[in-house]
Amino acid sequence: MRIMRFLEAVAIAFYRTFGITQPTQQRLRRAVWFLLGTLILILVTFAAAGLVVFRSV
Repeated sequence: MRIMRFLEAVAIAFYRTFGITQPTQQRLRRAVWFLLGTLILILVTFAAAGLVVFRSV
């Protein structure tokens, strides 16, 4: 999946930028799933806030 590869690249860039020890493949996969879950949660929150704002207008 393309999105997972992109998120894996983001996680690796984060580790390298801040000088954090490179994780094992299993921990990297966990970090990618965490990023995906966080992004989905943010999108759902913005969508819900948008519905509340536009319904009250």
